[in-house]
Amino acid sequence: MKIPVAEGVELNVAVQGSGSPIVLLHGFPQTHLMWRHVAADLAADHTVICPDLRGYGDSDKPKTGYDKRTMAQDIVEVARHLGFEKFALAGHDRGAHVAFRAGLDHPDTVTHLAMLDILPTLDMWDVLHGANAAVGFHLYLMAQPPGLPEQMINAAPDAFFGYFLDAWSNSPFPEDIREAYLKASRDAVESIVADYRATATVDIEHDTQDLGKTLKMPVTVMQQDWGAALSYDAKARWQKWAPELTHITVNSGHFMAEESPAEVIKALRDLLA
Repeated sequence: MKIPVAEGVELNVAVQGSGSPIVLLHGFPQTHLMWRHVAADLAADHTVICPDLRGYGDSDKPKTGYDKRTMAQDIVEVARHLGFEKFALAGHDRGAHVAFRAGLDHPDTVTHLAMLDILPTLDMWDVLHGANAAVGFHLYLMAQPPGLPEQMINAAPDAFFGYFLDAWSNSPFPEDIREAYLKASRDAVESIVADYRATATVDIEHDTQDLGKTLKMPVTVMQQDWGAALSYDAKARWQKWAPELTHITVNSGHFMAEESPAEVIKALRDLLA
């Protein structure tokens, strides 16, 4: 279904199940399809709400509004449209950045918060330095002013987005799912770049303004052990933001909701309990 979230902006949203609500936000370069295994399980006793983020999938792709504060407000509006003033929230990758901002901006709305395979924005930029920062080359590419990043990616979109689907996964995607992600991404180059550009600009401003502020709800973070490679303590960095933290290191590729759905389902069910 399409749900209006702002003037001239509608999000594509899949809803399944009944019971207390949980919203699941996808990452890059994906759509709400990434939650298909997890959502099917949680829908047994929850209303599971899976939007395509602004600028992704079948959601609208406006020219502006890719700061995480605006994208988080989109999610609050989706839930309100469906009749929910409070909800649990889980996000992966880009969706986890939106979830993080929603938790800071809407502490009385987000009851439980889970974030998969990210660091908070300020910490992410802080730990990327020297040759090790090459792992995040796409962050620096898409941080550049409008024009060149979009031109470069549009020249070979399947090669660009396919690189991440392959390099970040420990097992291949089903061909139909991989093609769905590639099509959705090649149709959204400008908005995807705008999302990443915001994380190098206005999102830094918002998070800097909120230094010292913490997430008030129970928080679960699931991550690969990037700290060993990049020389940082992921749990310690998260604890600054989330006093009520469960931190889980997973033996999985980046796309853990698809590669290790049982582990993600258990973590989310433990959080909700």
